[in-house]
Amino acid sequence: MVFAFLDRSCEIFVPKPFHTLQKVQISNVFDPNRHLHSLNRAKHISQAGDDFLMQRVVEDMLERLGAINRTFDNAIALFGRTEGLATAMRNNPQIKNTVRVEEEIHVGSADHIVSGDNMMLEPNSVDLVLAPFGLHWINDLPGALVQLHRAIRPDGLLMAILPGPDTLQELRDALLSAESEVSDGAAMRVDPFTDIRDAGSLLQRTGFALPVVDRDDVVVRYSSPLDLVADLRKMGANSQLSSKSPPLNRQTIAHLSSHYSEHYSDADGRLRATFSLISMSGWVPHESQQKPLKPGSAKTRMADALKVDEVKLKP
Repeated sequence: MVFAFLDRSCEIFVPKPFHTLQKVQISNVFDPNRHLHSLNRAKHISQAGDDFLMQRVVEDMLERLGAINRTFDNAIALFGRTEGLATAMRNNPQIKNTVRVEEEIHVGSADHIVSGDNMMLEPNSVDLVLAPFGLHWINDLPGALVQLHRAIRPDGLLMAILPGPDTLQELRDALLSAESEVSDGAAMRVDPFTDIRDAGSLLQRTGFALPVVDRDDVVVRYSSPLDLVADLRKMGANSQLSSKSPPLNRQTIAHLSSHYSEHYSDADGRLRATFSLISMSGWVPHESQQKPLKPGSAKTRMADALKVDEVKLKP
């Protein structure tokens, strides 16, 4: 795990749904209309630099890609929101051609427009998909990964970033404390997030080979909780849950700010906000890829390799 610290005077980011790996009927965790409304508002109020977390994630993904010794003929920049992701991919010598795929609210210079959860991608059409946060508000995440698996050619790569379980943990705690104190009950106001173990299982379940999952924590500092909320709105990342909650009153907001400052402030008075970033990558299976050995097929004992005496455990 890697920790990074960013200082922000007033402004930030995005969460994600928890998708159980059990076979259940998919329900709409997120409201598509609220989602598009938030993205539309963000497009009109955001300014240069407000996508700082997205920029950091894109840089990280391209750095990871640089460790792979191969080039990709056709790639998809999936839900980058601005042109930053597609531009960075087009400037990367490992990628020959990039198609920018966006939701309908981000038409701009997008090459392919997605409406709803059906991405309508051509089967076996690309070698690489980069998706920084873009899968966050997909209600049927397993279905989305199946679509991407179908679109990627054999021996092609998917790289995605999802917000992890500790994202906005400070804000969630302050909200719970404030509403419990003022209203004797708390509404769900922050999106649920994906656990790192479920992310790896989900890749395997949807057919990706050689899955790799890890996590970085980014701590962003603010002057007040309201500055954090302002950043969330500028990123189009405020809660878009299907279950709507009543607005917070002044008394609840005052208690929230007090609890946040008391429990999550640094020595200089700045407030911490954590964003855990789950990086996941997987390959579409191909005969050239490494295959795991069958259990019991090893020809050398671990004890011999380590030059130690083998100690058998009692049953």
